[in-house]
Amino acid sequence: MQQFTEDTLAAARAETRGTSPGPGRIIFAGTPEIAATALRTLLRSGAEVAAVLTRPDAPVGRRRKLTPSPVAQVAEEAGIPVIKADRVDAEVTAELTALEATLGVVVAYGALLPTPALEAPARGWVNLHYSQLPLHRGAAPVPHTMLAGQTETAATVFQLERGMDTGPIHGTCSHQIAEASSAGTVLEELTALGASLLMVLLPDLLAGRSTPQEQVGDPSYAPKLTSEDAFIDPRRPAAELVHRINATIPEPGAWTLSGDQRIKLGVARLYRPEPSAGAAPDQLQATDPTVLETRIEVGQVCQLDPEHPGAGTLIGFRAGDGADVVLTSVQPSGKQMLNAADWYRGLQETVLLGGPEQERPEQVLPDGTHPDEAHPEPTEATAPAAVTAAVAGQAPSTPSTPPTPMEERTR
Repeated sequence: MQQFTEDTLAAARAETRGTSPGPGRIIFAGTPEIAATALRTLLRSGAEVAAVLTRPDAPVGRRRKLTPSPVAQVAEEAGIPVIKADRVDAEVTAELTALEATLGVVVAYGALLPTPALEAPARGWVNLHYSQLPLHRGAAPVPHTMLAGQTETAATVFQLERGMDTGPIHGTCSHQIAEASSAGTVLEELTALGASLLMVLLPDLLAGRSTPQEQVGDPSYAPKLTSEDAFIDPRRPAAELVHRINATIPEPGAWTLSGDQRIKLGVARLYRPEPSAGAAPDQLQATDPTVLETRIEVGQVCQLDPEHPGAGTLIGFRAGDGADVVLTSVQPSGKQMLNAADWYRGLQETVLLGGPEQERPEQVLPDGTHPDEAHPEPTEATAPAAVTAAVAGQAPSTPSTPPTPMEERTR
């Protein structure tokens, strides 16, 4: 197994750039834009892509026009045969086998490869996955990494086998998650890294020289997030709320309630003012003169004091532990996404986020527990410790219960 940092991968990629990955026919399986990015990189390298396996055309846009997947579009432009299938049955497997390929490469295909299809290429299939396996096996590794408050992840290339992302690892590249990054941004960054990682590993993969290493450690699982997972309940600690907001952008989209109106939230971060003489976090006050001497309520939106001299306007809301969450943008119901400061200037009254108690959806934390069971409402005695733990990255891990046994899921 080869392990890289972003710097060492860039150096290795520079050495291989402009050289052929070597002889061998490749089947590429993928569907969305991130997979199309990887396919373009393969084609630019001079790799011989014998065919592409992708999902069938899907309705897109308000008119629901049937449209080929991004991977299909790249393949068709390059004159590469395209196999469109939402499940790999005996007929599709026969087509794959007839290609007499050396290697299969999977990047977010979105369906299962049964055992006969896994055996179609001479050297099997490798999958590009976006986590530090065995952490976050499953369909949504990036959102779950961020939901857990982890600041480091990886692009990983592993050998496909029966089981959910259980195969031995050929290579990884670590990646630091920047503050106030959305899951979508991190996914794009990992796609670029992953494509480079594939190119560096490809000569050895095609030649059969790569020696993968079995995964080590306790696995966790990353199912696709739902709209309920994306609900932002301001009663939770600030660090937890920041993780949840950023982890659910762009899909399914972070949202909360203002009264009975649903609003979407853009990326967020913790409020970190420069410490003033003896001021405690829960004594911080909004600069809005109408609430200057009023204790800020949990969920209340307000203008925050500048974090340091010369800082611009900051809009945020009070979290359940007394700390504040800085908002960058807000999308009111039926409107476009607005800069948070512009949205705040247009408010006609005080806004409390979260909505009526009965309208708040049930929510499960990354460790599989209900918030009120795992994290009771903070008190003055417990809030500082909770904030310290969350900021230090001691967020709950994702559930460790394995999924129902199935053929390898390829994303």
